[in-house]
Amino acid sequence: MKKRIAGIFAVLLLAATLVLPASAMQGYEPETELTAEAAYVVNLDTNIVVYEKNSETPMVSGSLTKMMTMLLMLKNYQDQLDTITVEAPRYIYDILYGTGASTADIWAGETLTLRNLLYAMEVQSGNEAAYIVADYMGGGSVENFVAMMNSEARALGCTGTVFTDPCGLDEGNMTTARDSYLILRALIEYDAFVEAAGASDYQMPANSHHESPYNIHSTNSLINQGSDYYREYTQGGKTGNLNAGWQNFAGWHISNGETYISVVLHSSDSIDPEGRRPALAETGQLMDWVFETFTIQAALDTTRPITERPVRYSTDTDTVMLYPADNMMTLLPADGAAELTQQTFDLPEYLTAPLQQGDVVGTVTLSINGESLGTVDLIAGSTITRNEVLYTLSKVGEFFSSTYFKVVLVLTLIVVAVYGAVWVCAILMNNSSRGPGPRGRQGGGRRRPASGR
Repeated sequence: MKKRIAGIFAVLLLAATLVLPASAMQGYEPETELTAEAAYVVNLDTNIVVYEKNSETPMVSGSLTKMMTMLLMLKNYQDQLDTITVEAPRYIYDILYGTGASTADIWAGETLTLRNLLYAMEVQSGNEAAYIVADYMGGGSVENFVAMMNSEARALGCTGTVFTDPCGLDEGNMTTARDSYLILRALIEYDAFVEAAGASDYQMPANSHHESPYNIHSTNSLINQGSDYYREYTQGGKTGNLNAGWQNFAGWHISNGETYISVVLHSSDSIDPEGRRPALAETGQLMDWVFETFTIQAALDTTRPITERPVRYSTDTDTVMLYPADNMMTLLPADGAAELTQQTFDLPEYLTAPLQQGDVVGTVTLSINGESLGTVDLIAGSTITRNEVLYTLSKVGEFFSSTYFKVVLVLTLIVVAVYGAVWVCAILMNNSSRGPGPRGRQGGGRRRPASGR
């Protein structure tokens, strides 16, 4: 049931810390400056950030808080949405009384399925529905559930998010544009949420206080056909405000097979004084610009060499052409105006024969505007044979020029020198030990033979 759109995330779903690259599209800005105090737009197919504004600055989250409530419910009960029923506890209405909070018209004591509550939170942004879920999952304690929310935020890699209630009524609920992206990205793994977020209307069931089913209408006008805000590419999302002169929106969008998540925080009502949906208006403007400006395309041509390297031990050729093993489909400016500012090769100074066509000999890393797009293998463009004579002569030469040979030669000379010195010393010592021969008596004369008397 989970991951209906998981194919979108071929390059994504980064280990739960979800470290993201900096924007590779610096220098590309919408023609109209956003009033939103923060924004974050990520292409999910490549994990490239195409727009960022104060994305790490914590701001009041409003009803974006409900995204975490829905995420925890789906994480724990995605296969039991229609089998688990929950009764709305009376005490939560004391909490909500007098706040002017939006509701899905759920009354105390009514019993609903978790799926009903999911739609109530997502479509109508029902605050009582969020509290009902919190009470159920917290074992009767909303505080326990809020602790679960904050724990899950940390697990997702959120760094500027703090929750104080399950629905977003309290101004203590804070988030960042990047954190909201992380939460929504986790949410759209669940089929049930994708379906609920794409519903412009939903029929709540008849209940103890409703004789017949009744309709709730989506707060997300980007998916409501006939609305001035409607965008065909928008798949769903979550609105949020506190009647404080601003609106938040986090949503995802698909066009021509390309998928984005966008977040805008605190868009000013001043740009949409009548509709009071400034975040939806600015999201539409922002995503129109994104889809017009960027497209997924090949950064490399696998049919054309990208560089060449000299080859040793071959009489076939002096060099070999190298080709990228992959075309590296990535997000690039649609007008082709941005140049790949850097091609960083990881290659040896020369290659050695033999080589087979298609052998991987190194890599190339592509960057745009100083940010890495990715790394691709480089392969030999042709087969090159080895000349054994050249190879043998080279190895002989390498041997005689090698450190090993030089060390052996020096040691040999030392041994010879020592041996020679020892031999010379031995000769000298032998000669000195023999001394002078016998000499005659002093005064000379011949010695007479003794007489034999």
